[in-house]
Amino acid sequence: MGDKTNREIPAEREERSFAALAEVTQRLLAEVHPKAKRAAGLSPASSLERDLGLDSLSRMELVTRIEAAFAVHLPDGALGAAETLGDLLQALRAAGAADEIAPSAALQRPPAEPAEAAPAGAATLLDALDWHVGRHPDRVQITHLADAGEEDISYARLRLQAGAVAAGLQARGLEPDQTVAIMLPTSPEYFYTYFGILLAGGVPVPIYPPVRLSQIEEHVRRHAAILANAACPLLVTVPEARPVARLLEARVGALRRVVTVPELAREGGEPARVPRGGGDIAFLQYTSGSTGHPKGVVLTHANLLANIRAIGEVTELTPEDVFVSWLPLYHDMGLISVWLASLYFANPMVVMSPLAFLARPARWLAAIHRYRGSITAAPNFGYELCVKRIEDRQLEGVDLGSWRIAGNGAEPVLPETIQRFTERFAKFGFRPEALTPVYGLAECTVGLLCPPLGRGPVIDRIQRGAFVRSGKALPAAPDDPNPLRFVACGRPLPRHHIRIVDEAGREVGERVEGRLEFQGPSATQGYYRNPAATRRLLDGEWLDTGDRAYTAGIDVYLTGRVKDIIIRGGRNIYPHELEDAVGGVAGVRRGCVAVFGSPDPDSGTERLVVLAETREGAERGPDALREAIVGVTVDVLGEPPDEVVLAPPHTVLKTSSGKLRRAASRHLYEAGLTGGKVRGVAWQVVRLLGGSILPQVRRWLGAVAELAYGLYGWAAFWLVAPPTWLAVALTPRPDRAWAACRGAARLLLRVTGTGFRVDGFHHLPQGTPFVLVANHASYLDGLV
Repeated sequence: MGDKTNREIPAEREERSFAALAEVTQRLLAEVHPKAKRAAGLSPASSLERDLGLDSLSRMELVTRIEAAFAVHLPDGALGAAETLGDLLQALRAAGAADEIAPSAALQRPPAEPAEAAPAGAATLLDALDWHVGRHPDRVQITHLADAGEEDISYARLRLQAGAVAAGLQARGLEPDQTVAIMLPTSPEYFYTYFGILLAGGVPVPIYPPVRLSQIEEHVRRHAAILANAACPLLVTVPEARPVARLLEARVGALRRVVTVPELAREGGEPARVPRGGGDIAFLQYTSGSTGHPKGVVLTHANLLANIRAIGEVTELTPEDVFVSWLPLYHDMGLISVWLASLYFANPMVVMSPLAFLARPARWLAAIHRYRGSITAAPNFGYELCVKRIEDRQLEGVDLGSWRIAGNGAEPVLPETIQRFTERFAKFGFRPEALTPVYGLAECTVGLLCPPLGRGPVIDRIQRGAFVRSGKALPAAPDDPNPLRFVACGRPLPRHHIRIVDEAGREVGERVEGRLEFQGPSATQGYYRNPAATRRLLDGEWLDTGDRAYTAGIDVYLTGRVKDIIIRGGRNIYPHELEDAVGGVAGVRRGCVAVFGSPDPDSGTERLVVLAETREGAERGPDALREAIVGVTVDVLGEPPDEVVLAPPHTVLKTSSGKLRRAASRHLYEAGLTGGKVRGVAWQVVRLLGGSILPQVRRWLGAVAELAYGLYGWAAFWLVAPPTWLAVALTPRPDRAWAACRGAARLLLRVTGTGFRVDGFHHLPQGTPFVLVANHASYLDGLV
């Protein structure tokens, strides 16, 4: 009886734990899905996405509530890895006691090793790293924050570990200028791998690691196209990602090896020196949304250093500045404008994983306080998340007075977010002038526009009617009830230039919207192995950003992507404003609305389509939801949409950084695929394996055909060669011997299917003896 009781107690405890977890989940569902199933209907197998309809933000909210209810600290990985309630229950078992997010005092660290001025003479990133190692090797460059604590990386340690990775890459056959894919999360290994590839003479190609198994199919398909375009022979990843990496290996012919950082660095040692110059490629940045025809932006060492120096100049960086970042390192904003800029200017950089920020945004602000951070950057949604998710109690004792530049870029900057963030965190010492809207793009390395330092955000209110009809950004009257509002992104970085042109390529005047083009030392030379896309990018000496904008005074105002703007009845419609408004309709999932135009042959213009994901169990029925969305559209635009499409969760497509993929969502709509359900992980894997069979079969057949042809060629040679040798040996006359050789050579070429053509006979002397010498000896010389 005692044994039976001992066996039942853990089971009862398990049931109580799940009941408590289900209760927390049900309370959240009652808010986001008013008519969702009751707690009794939940089970450990309930999928967070398919069954409960929880998007990324709702999942983060659920993790936060679980931590508060159980007084625990869930690992950061629980947010990304959990697929079911059972997974969260498992994470709950392994959770540690809750810790305080915000410290009461700034961290007291030993004084940093003095830093000299930046390496102005460096021609490459490797030169810059060696410069710092030679002058202050023990200065801490990176502080990595994780659940296990913080880890400091000095310049010397970065160089040493990168050298070991480089030696491992060269030992595995990496040749100069070959590409290497990096599929790693934010970790010390990422920094070692990036510089290790450069030291080995390779070209880094960052790609994002898989976050959730439910997205594995799209992850593999998207990255297979990128890896094929980049022709990467090696991929560096973590052991946990090997299954995904193997699927990629099966689909990409050039990819021959998948390795981990410990495997590469196991032997240690110093790599063979590979000469590098400013014109060599230092980075391939594949643009957001890359799919079947990926565009890899080619960035040289000279491009990177030019952009970093310009950013440092306009922001007045000094070695006393401290960067604090959660941005992913596979994205140019996190990699270049934060890490590589901080490395160049000898700034300490405190970095945490994006999941750590998404799970607990207060960590970001707490780290700024603790490490006296002065420079940060984030997309608009990061600032919005802080407003919505951080409670005052989490920031008790926090002082944000050290924060002098809060860069806001990489996606449209919303005036509402600027206002909410500055008002919300003013009580913690945040100064409004620190918020710095910026603009950049991968084709200009990362940064292009920046406002004057310390000015603060400037918002332009313009007349909606005049702008959508004629593209003229006329200032709106103070009492205008419905103006358009755009945020100023400042002026070009030093030594960079911009212009605004119309459809005919003519430069337009002030307050007239057009296409934004640029030039400067940070400008890419084009897209890797994609000459067609490169031709579309270049407009003579100017590069096309693909964005529309207008100027007013010293400032440039971005109005939207060229491909996203909808032209309907001669009016320009800007999607992001309507998407934000529709996202506020009860029953619609905020951030999961795509507005786009679809060609209408009957009217000769574009249909305005609103694709909105709905919350399962919403109080409003489909008809009422459509009516509400139409009403909001009329309020914003003054006219209704042509079609409102209500779709289940995870229909609207997004990039790895959370940006809407409007063009891809439009293709989904036009193909009639906006009503399907997300397939299970097992089915996705089966589809991927099935799709991998054909490339593998082709590869095997190619190898077999190559071997068979080789054997056939050798057989033909040994059938022709002995009789030819005998004929030459037994023929007393040289001219007949030469004739026999010529006949045998032509026969061998013919039977092996080898094409043969001789050019340049007219260069040979006529009527006089001569000697013909080949300057490159080969096995074909005798045959020729």
